[in-house]
Amino acid sequence: MEVRIGQGYDVHALAEGLPMWLGGVLIPSGTGFVAHSDGDVAIHALCDALLGARAMGDIGHLFPDTSDEWKDVDSKILLDIVSRKVQSDSWTIGNVDITIALQAPKVAPYIDRMRETLAKVMGISPDRVSVKATTTEKLGFVGRKEGCEVWAVALIQRL
Repeated sequence: MEVRIGQGYDVHALAEGLPMWLGGVLIPSGTGFVAHSDGDVAIHALCDALLGARAMGDIGHLFPDTSDEWKDVDSKILLDIVSRKVQSDSWTIGNVDITIALQAPKVAPYIDRMRETLAKVMGISPDRVSVKATTTEKLGFVGRKEGCEVWAVALIQRL
């Protein structure tokens, strides 16, 4: 068996009046993420982790923010494309682990929906998807409610 891991990181600024998509779930909030796509920072970090495990670059390379094709795109579409690419040539996703740093709003009530949504898009069981949320204790740009950062790790395997 061959096993590989990949790590992803993404950050987006928050702004008033935008929708907040996080982990494929719309979170009720007065702010959302500034981005070329829908700004789902959790999915973007996850895509980078998956791509990194296969040494396939990053989402900026596959889906450039200079392309109108990807303007306002639902990030679940990006995850679907990435998952299919990563799972080619007999590779499978073993598990993924995501950590979201966001001061507000609290996302804990949405974590199970995120896990189910992400699993469905990737074609894996929700018990292989971990999503955790934390604050930064009011420190830094996250603590000042200026943005969100997300770290993701993915393990892939081939028998």
